[in-house]
Amino acid sequence: MSGYTVQNLKNVEDQAPKFGLSPQLEARMARVPLELEQFGISYQRIAPGFRVPWGHTHNVQEEVYVVVSGSMLAKLNEDVVELKQWDAVRVPKETMRSFEGGPEGAEVIAVGAPNTGPGDAVVEQGWWSD
Repeated sequence: MSGYTVQNLKNVEDQAPKFGLSPQLEARMARVPLELEQFGISYQRIAPGFRVPWGHTHNVQEEVYVVVSGSMLAKLNEDVVELKQWDAVRVPKETMRSFEGGPEGAEVIAVGAPNTGPGDAVVEQGWWSD
């Protein structure tokens, strides 16, 4: 067994089609393919103007979202902040969050720790409404 794992994030299965969110959202969760023990990581692409149709918190996991291209709005509890390329936002477990792609959309890397596996997120459908 090697002491490392290589995985192209764009080759990880896209979970968005399972929830009817493709092509507006792409969500590739790489915790299992990378054999991560202490944290999770994902690649997400949000289409221009698309708002994720739920908000979520976590029971345990803290997350960081890094915008690698484009821009997006992040609703964090009652605040809405604009994030541009290479901005990173740390979101504690109890902060409700959701995202909307900017004019050119956004590509995002999300990292969460500790590794909790499935079931840590608490989802609220329709949380961010105007």
